[in-house]
Amino acid sequence: MTALKKYQRLECSGLWRENPQDQRREVLVRFGEATLILSDPKSGEALSHWSLPAVERINRGEEPPVFAPGSESTESLELDDPDMIAALEAVRAAVKAAIPRPGRLRGLMLGGTAAGVVALALFWLPGALVRHTASVVPPAQRAEIGQRVLDDLVRVTGAPCDNQLGLQALAGLSERVFGPVDTPILYVLPEGVDAPLHLPGDVIVLPRRLIEQSNGPEAVAGAALMERLRSQSSDPMLPLLEHAGLRATFQLLTTAELPDTALAGYGEAALRQPPLPLADAAALAAFETAQVPASPYAVAVDPDGSVTGGLVENDPYKGLAPSPLIPDESWVALQGICSA
Repeated sequence: MTALKKYQRLECSGLWRENPQDQRREVLVRFGEATLILSDPKSGEALSHWSLPAVERINRGEEPPVFAPGSESTESLELDDPDMIAALEAVRAAVKAAIPRPGRLRGLMLGGTAAGVVALALFWLPGALVRHTASVVPPAQRAEIGQRVLDDLVRVTGAPCDNQLGLQALAGLSERVFGPVDTPILYVLPEGVDAPLHLPGDVIVLPRRLIEQSNGPEAVAGAALMERLRSQSSDPMLPLLEHAGLRATFQLLTTAELPDTALAGYGEAALRQPPLPLADAAALAAFETAQVPASPYAVAVDPDGSVTGGLVENDPYKGLAPSPLIPDESWVALQGICSA
């Protein structure tokens, strides 16, 4: 995926539809490390985030090209910028290249690689093999794996909430907190999720309860901010590969393929993992950098202050009234993201 670095921060205009029956709308399209960000060219408000490995062309053989974030999506994006089209095609080629194909020469090469890795594995601890494999998984494949884990997770929680106005508000909040480049993709799940969690590929899952019971977007923003910090503090691929087992980890290392059976049940297991503790100093620095007050989040997740009291006491915005993270109407829309 190193060939894709030349496309980072690439921007162009495009024509976007939320649903097939809607009129096309001009948007600004930004190419990130693992996401495609669509925003309003006038206001800069984020309208949608797409996972790059999920993007596919839906009108092969026709011009201009039209893309969608997966075959089941109702959204579509028409592009005429040759650089952006080339970037998306390069992503698809990279994803396909990760799929092993039959062939004698390839088999011999993989066999030789496998033998070498097995020899090394005799001297490595299993944890070392897991850590090494996690370190070489490229960003686009991490995003693809994260989406597969999300698919496994929704078997327990139900499909992500998808009210269109709510999704736009959620994308806007994410961009406000994390900035316009390589913004994580946020999902709200309707049930079965008691606390925020993160998945590989910069995917952050938020519980419906947190949004509906919060008095403002600051608590939601804080939850997303803390999960991003946790994902940066400890590679989310590590617990996933430990769940998958050494055989699947070895297969990922040697063939760039992770079987579905290795991911089965990991979504539910991730729900049971306790959140990684974070030092108050690191958390407060993240809140200050993002210009988000820490107290609303701290009170929302720990009302008695037994764990997050330090965040309240040392909140960099304590006693101040920072500007709203998103407009009031966007917050109302976000609270209704799980409504039909």
